Amino acid sequence: MHVTVDVKGEGSHELALGEVATDAPEPTYADLLREVDLSPHEVSVLVDGRPVPEDQPVESEHVTVLRLIKGGTH
Repeated sequence: MHVTVDVKGEGSHELALGEVATDAPEPTYADLLREVDLSPHEVSVLVDGRPVPEDQPVESEHVTVLRLIKGGTH
């Protein structure tokens, strides 16, 4: 299966799920994030507009990634 990882405001990536490195039985959303050089700590992963846990196996062909807003100066 091919998965499109759409990083909002930064473009999208096409990944072949079978080529994604993982320690789990099946690739997880965290594994997809590593493939596109993102950390689960800095983003939210959405499938069909709803957040999904990063440790869940990938079940969708399209994933949206939103960067979390970092604090500014006061």
